[in-house]
Amino acid sequence: MGNQTSQSELILLGLSDLTDSQVPLFLLILLIYVVTLAGNLLIVSLVVSDSQLHTPMYFFLGNLSALDIFNSSISVSHVSFDVFTGNRLISYPTCISQVFFFSWFLCTVCAILDMMSYDRYVAICNPLHYTIMINIPLCVQVAFLFWVLGFVFSSLHTHYALRLVFPDPTTIPGLFCELYQLFQLSCSDTYLNYLLIYLQAACFSVPGFLVTFLSYVYIFKTILKIKLKDGRRKAYSTCSSHLVVVFIFYGTAFINYFHPKAKNFLAGRLISLFYTVVPPLLNPIIYSLRNRDLKVALQKTLSRIGTTPSTVTRGELHDN
Repeated sequence: MGNQTSQSELILLGLSDLTDSQVPLFLLILLIYVVTLAGNLLIVSLVVSDSQLHTPMYFFLGNLSALDIFNSSISVSHVSFDVFTGNRLISYPTCISQVFFFSWFLCTVCAILDMMSYDRYVAICNPLHYTIMINIPLCVQVAFLFWVLGFVFSSLHTHYALRLVFPDPTTIPGLFCELYQLFQLSCSDTYLNYLLIYLQAACFSVPGFLVTFLSYVYIFKTILKIKLKDGRRKAYSTCSSHLVVVFIFYGTAFINYFHPKAKNFLAGRLISLFYTVVPPLLNPIIYSLRNRDLKVALQKTLSRIGTTPSTVTRGELHDN
């Protein structure tokens, strides 16, 4: 059996097993992608355009929505293209590009969610010191650091993944290229690849998860001390949306990476699709439905759009 290098092509299994459902499946995935794109673009545009949303919480929310757009464009759009064309071949450079961007954005999403947890902790547990501990210049610096760290770790993963050698032909039993799948299929020694993942977890993922966990431990302890029901309800409402998003993100990630492997891999691929589709799709829905400031900003934007034509018409009539 010959070896496969970075100049050759891989076979991406995708959802090719579902031959009788290709058209409805393509339409469903395309609809999900369009809704995800529209919802997250709306949040980004509102956060940028409305001065009332120029706060640390909405700054990180805008970053999260931008990352959801990028992640969906990498994974969901690629899956829909494969379902539509039926082409199962993927070049090794394209596969590595998916690994690079998916790892980069996924790592940054984790960090942004952790920082949002800390923001909610300060807002509820230390409200008098909020403007000192959390401010926009600091948030910009922290977000920039997270994006850079995600880029660095992803670059290292990609560098060592390019050295992997695969059997010819190689079939990837997934919807898109992921690091763990490449490690399992490779004929090379993957010791350094796994070591880098453990190093990233020790320096980045585990501390971030502890920040989120401890933040909500102190948040709930503080909420339980509030005697007034209205005050308790208000405190809970400020963090409930983010808490739901955290549960969805980590819950679907846990199911995706730790579920029992199915013999035909179909269940695993559907779970992987669920993992990549659900968080970016639900994030804007959760925040828009449960967040009064976003609703007000959207109403103001729609009212401006609705009144502009009539204002122009009245101005033209007055000039005439």
